Amino acid sequence: MLRPRVIPCLLIHNGGLVKTVRFSEPKYVGDPINAVRIFNEKEVDELIVTDIDAAVLGREPDYSLISNLAAECRMPLCYGGGVKTPEQVERIISLGVEKVAISSAAIQTPELISQSAQRVGNQSIVVVLDVRKTGLLRRYEVFTHNGSRATGLSPVDFARKAESLGAGEILVNSIDQDGMMEGYDTALIDQVRDAVSVPLSVLGGAGTLTDIEGLIRRYGIIGAAAGSLFVFKGKYRAVLIQYPTPVEKDAVCAVATDLV
Repeated sequence: MLRPRVIPCLLIHNGGLVKTVRFSEPKYVGDPINAVRIFNEKEVDELIVTDIDAAVLGREPDYSLISNLAAECRMPLCYGGGVKTPEQVERIISLGVEKVAISSAAIQTPELISQSAQRVGNQSIVVVLDVRKTGLLRRYEVFTHNGSRATGLSPVDFARKAESLGAGEILVNSIDQDGMMEGYDTALIDQVRDAVSVPLSVLGGAGTLTDIEGLIRRYGIIGAAAGSLFVFKGKYRAVLIQYPTPVEKDAVCAVATDLV
């Protein structure tokens, strides 16, 4: 039976685990392998790990790091960062990763989506849309390379295209809400959710479990991803890896049954 997923998202910069605010000001928060071990103990639903340097620097994925992460990880793992070819996708999956996230390369070369899906299966291909509001009308636009490059693309239009090419999941990441801990951008999520039928995960803005509960109450089966919520505690943002207990998570996710 399908159920909502509560997903920590870890960002890797210069080999360390960081957290950003609106895709800038990366703050070091620890060692990625150690974080994975802690999340293992907390029995998380799934884990997203993204190397935020790879695409910007034009670098290949760090296969050694990916292998180490996959070896430690006892939950489904999604990796993103620097993926440009179906061969790279296939190699990452062979290391024990369940899903590969592609972003800038999927936008530059959309056929990468279908070629990768043919090799490893649709369920393993996640297309990431980093989105911010632009212009006087504050329209949503997809950006790439850590939010530094505008594409002119509507997230709704590209989400539809990605699904038609074989993406098994869409991940929508709000740049404006990233690290703000003020809640998800439901207006953005509404638009994409109405446009596609594949599984949807969302990221950017969660500050409390109440935000996640509200998201699940609104959309039902969805991936509720967060970064700051799971690595910071309190108003001073002390670094502390955390995740809801099984009882807390069951209570948060139980609201989805009200929508069935």
